[in-house]
Amino acid sequence: MSKIAILGHGVVGSGAAEVFFKNRESIRAKTGQNADIKYILEVRDASAFPGCSYSDKFVNDFDVILNDSEVTVVAELIGGVEPAYRFVKSSLSAGKSVVTSNKELVAKKGAELLKIAREKNVSFAFEASVGGGIPIIRPLHQCLAADSINEVAGILNGTTNFILTKMFRDGMAFEEALKLAQDNGYAERDPSDDVNGVDACRKICILASMIFGKQVNPDSVFTEGITKITREDISFCESRGGTVKLIARAVKNGDSPQVTVCPAFVHKDSQLAGVNDVYNAIMVRGEATGDVVFYGKGAGKFPTASAVVNDIVNALKSPGETGALFWEEDEQPISPPVFSEVCGNIRVLEGF
Repeated sequence: MSKIAILGHGVVGSGAAEVFFKNRESIRAKTGQNADIKYILEVRDASAFPGCSYSDKFVNDFDVILNDSEVTVVAELIGGVEPAYRFVKSSLSAGKSVVTSNKELVAKKGAELLKIAREKNVSFAFEASVGGGIPIIRPLHQCLAADSINEVAGILNGTTNFILTKMFRDGMAFEEALKLAQDNGYAERDPSDDVNGVDACRKICILASMIFGKQVNPDSVFTEGITKITREDISFCESRGGTVKLIARAVKNGDSPQVTVCPAFVHKDSQLAGVNDVYNAIMVRGEATGDVVFYGKGAGKFPTASAVVNDIVNALKSPGETGALFWEEDEQPISPPVFSEVCGNIRVLEGF
């Protein structure tokens, strides 16, 4: 019997457990294994989750999981770099596959962790780290592997897209739209990572590392958020026949690729212009395929949890499957962004 451990019982962790238990028999049929969750690592006592049907699985010592040879797959859903990095590295080094939704960890430590997974012939999978429930990592790695990808660009943050939609469509001010997002559960109490573009930056760095083949450091990426967007900026986009979106973009440009996150003008004819509210869309531009767009809910408890459980299923079926997915630890130099025009707080991206 294959045993699974979940690290963290927050929004995504509890969602992953719920999705797994709901579909346990289907998962067992698909993997051919009598898989089950054995542990859930949580610093809070099980009494913090009254009515939880699997409270017997809670532990607060990671070493219990690390030293249990029955555990073959670990789902890291804690977030942040530490202690997640230590837990993930230790698990991979012990020959356990790891799946994660932790975009900060993958953006900063992905190359190293993929290398360890490859050496140990286990999986390090992170579909849920970009786009939530939207498949993008696997399509880039497998379905589009024969093509040369020149550009990846899109709307990678549902919170900012919701706010900009309300500002553009309903005439709200930024502060009013942000409060509405928080009231609806679309924005955290501290929304700084979202509204300042940090979340989108981490996600585009993961995709850029994949298409460039080297680690793209978030600190090297030109990143602007949406906190300064005004009615005048909205009017500028309207006058040009378009809208404003927080666009994260990675473009191959010879030896000087560009990676950018900023509020940008998007013409109404673009496939990204009609992506509103909390939805995300990721455009992949290949030499052979042209433009391919992946669209859906980019965040939320169950879309993200579903992506996590899907990675768990794949890790159970093919433990070393992600071995061909890697990028070099050497940092990829990034060129300064090039804008066709700057008007107020709106950037017009060259060639976009």
